[in-house]
Amino acid sequence: MGVVVTVAVVALAAGYLLGRLRPWRRLGDWAAAQVRFTGAWVRGGAGRQAFVVLAHAVTAPRTSWRVMRAPATETRVPVPVRDPDWVANRSRGEHE
Repeated sequence: MGVVVTVAVVALAAGYLLGRLRPWRRLGDWAAAQVRFTGAWVRGGAGRQAFVVLAHAVTAPRTSWRVMRAPATETRVPVPVRDPDWVANRSRGEHE
């Protein structure tokens, strides 16, 4: 009888801790962020890429296929294009 109570208390404590820490959700959020935004996981090698994709597929199977097909977001800032004929293209108010 004492063993059953001990096992029940350990199971209850483990369930409470897992509910508070939410490791499944944290792993899913981390994997989704790694897959959506190009970053270290792309440069991390084939092993890291496989782990991230597998973790995302396991934690979010409904959205993983849609995210995998979506293109990665561009991280570069667009460079402004300068007009070589800006003097000729000025408006009337800018001439003065």
